[in-house]
Amino acid sequence: MTDAPLEGAPLIAPSSTDHPLYDSVVEACRTVFDPEIPVNIYDLGLIYTIEIAAENEVKVIMTLTAPGCPVAGEMPGWVQDAVASVPGVKDVDVDMVFDPPWGMDMMSDEARLELGFM
Repeated sequence: MTDAPLEGAPLIAPSSTDHPLYDSVVEACRTVFDPEIPVNIYDLGLIYTIEIAAENEVKVIMTLTAPGCPVAGEMPGWVQDAVASVPGVKDVDVDMVFDPPWGMDMMSDEARLELGFM
C-alpha cells in the first residue's frame, strides 16, 4: 500500500475562489515580492493554493523559486502579515512546499512580460 496520490488527482488543493475574501487575499499576496525579482509572488506563481474556511481562516500553500532562496525563512512571514492585514481575515496559516517544484511556466503573462520573457 502506498501513499501516492491517485492518478489524475491534483497535486495541490484547490483555492476557495468563490469565497468573498478571495480577491482581497490575492491582492494582499501581490504586495509581497521576492527581493531578487521585480515581480510579486502571486504573479510569479509561487502561491499554489489560497483556501478560506467558513470562519475566514486562510491557509496559503506556497513555494519558492528555489529551495535555497535566501529569504526562504522570511517569505512565509511576509505572506502571513500581508494576508492578516485583509479586513475580515480571522487567522492565517502559511505552508511552504517544494512539490511540485516551481517552474517558469507557472508565471502569469504579466510576470513574463515584466521579466522580458514575452
